[in-house]
Amino acid sequence: MSDSQPPNGFWAQAAADPDRIVITAPDGEQWSAGRLLADVNRMVHGLRAAGMTRGDAFAVVLPNGIEFFTAYLAASQAGFYLVPVNHHLVGPEIAWIVADSGAKVLIAHERFADAATAAADEAGLPPGHRYAVASAGATPAGFLPYGALLDGQPAGLPSDRTLGWVMNYTSGTTGRPRGIRRPLQGKPPEEAHLGGFLGIFGIRPFDGNVHLVCSPLYHTAVLQFAGASLHIGHPLVLMDKWTPEEMLRLIDGHRCTHTHMVPTQFHRLLALPEVTRTAYDVSSMRHAIHGAAPCPDHVKRAMIEWWGSCVEEYYAASEGGGAFATAEDWLKKPGTVGRAWPISELAVFDDDGNRLGPGEVGTVYMKMSTGGFSYHKDEGKTRKNRIGDFFTVGDLGVLDEEGYLFLRDRKIDMIISGGVNIYPAEIEAALLTHPAVADAAAFGIPHADWGEEVKAVVEPAEGFTPGEPLAAEILAHCARQLAGYKRPKTVDFTAVMPRDPNGKLYKRRLRDPYWEGHQRAM
Repeated sequence: MSDSQPPNGFWAQAAADPDRIVITAPDGEQWSAGRLLADVNRMVHGLRAAGMTRGDAFAVVLPNGIEFFTAYLAASQAGFYLVPVNHHLVGPEIAWIVADSGAKVLIAHERFADAATAAADEAGLPPGHRYAVASAGATPAGFLPYGALLDGQPAGLPSDRTLGWVMNYTSGTTGRPRGIRRPLQGKPPEEAHLGGFLGIFGIRPFDGNVHLVCSPLYHTAVLQFAGASLHIGHPLVLMDKWTPEEMLRLIDGHRCTHTHMVPTQFHRLLALPEVTRTAYDVSSMRHAIHGAAPCPDHVKRAMIEWWGSCVEEYYAASEGGGAFATAEDWLKKPGTVGRAWPISELAVFDDDGNRLGPGEVGTVYMKMSTGGFSYHKDEGKTRKNRIGDFFTVGDLGVLDEEGYLFLRDRKIDMIISGGVNIYPAEIEAALLTHPAVADAAAFGIPHADWGEEVKAVVEPAEGFTPGEPLAAEILAHCARQLAGYKRPKTVDFTAVMPRDPNGKLYKRRLRDPYWEGHQRAM
């Protein structure tokens, strides 16, 4: 196989060199391309036997592992939509995504069996369309063993192969999360340049690259980076539960060359004792690409001093579009998130839709030259926040004369904790279902490790006394309603929520006192 002209995509590579190791699972088991392809083909046949046809969706609640990639590749070659579900969600949250996506099959891991079972029941998914990855003899009630989906199915390529997509769900600032649905192209997967995305970052096919998956694959960018790497011939090394020293051990042991990270991981790596940090060789790293949350300047500089020029940054959205900054870019223009990707365009508009020039602060808009998207079952949200082919996720920023983007603020009121977007409206809605809560607000307050943590401020209903017992009761209520990362960590009380006569909440009046003496990343 020539490195100068590698086959395009996983399937051609598997045919050319089926014995090549393509994935090292979290337990250290190595999977060849041929072995993985056989399971992918079996899954396609199994899903079709379960009644799925082109354009149908199936959902997965899985940790990082071989089953996730089997599902990803099966969808990619059978014209299905893969719906990755955040495994930290609780039953009703998962049920919403399963039902809204129209998923005909749910594949879950035994680790998340309780939430998956509740979700499948609430979404009305028939028992024969639920499969669980489990230890021998430990399949959760109501699920078929994962092996039953593959066993007895042919290992050969299925007929009518056509490109499918991943349909990620993203929360808006209000309401339920919505699926980002892109139209199927109707062409064989071999005709799609599925790994070309990484060229934006200067990452070449093969070229001795090894990609480390160190964050959950249900995240849009994590799966996009990993999938693209697989398609251009990079072996993948998977982490299940991230720890800083284990990451260093894997980089050293597998000579990993690139990965996708968030600033919280930088912070925890830098917190390791010097003797631990220097015990591992990270010189193989070529691209430590970070995004998803603002990175404090001192953390970024410390990582560049340790890891060198491989520390790179991007700004993007699940919907598409983005900017990229090399370490050299950032050192030249500290605070920048970079310039537009070659397949993207950036613009800044004012509130009246007028395009602003360099140095003028406004709302950041993006567009992609590779095609559009729509929010599943939500034409209103699809049309909202667009100017022509440009769309925005609500961030404020400024472009300089050279086209470098600097963010000045984030989505209104959005909380970013450990690189994860958390939307207060959903938390406030859950708080307001408690009888003791007359009014509520949720927002981010400083956290040394995660950047922000969720704080709730509650106006008690008449007849309820504010204090620690009531706060504990409200937090327990949230634990039944929300995934752990969304739950308020503490509750404070206020006699009257600050609202204007029209009902608009002055959230900054509540939030700002918690940030006194702290620099909130913008």
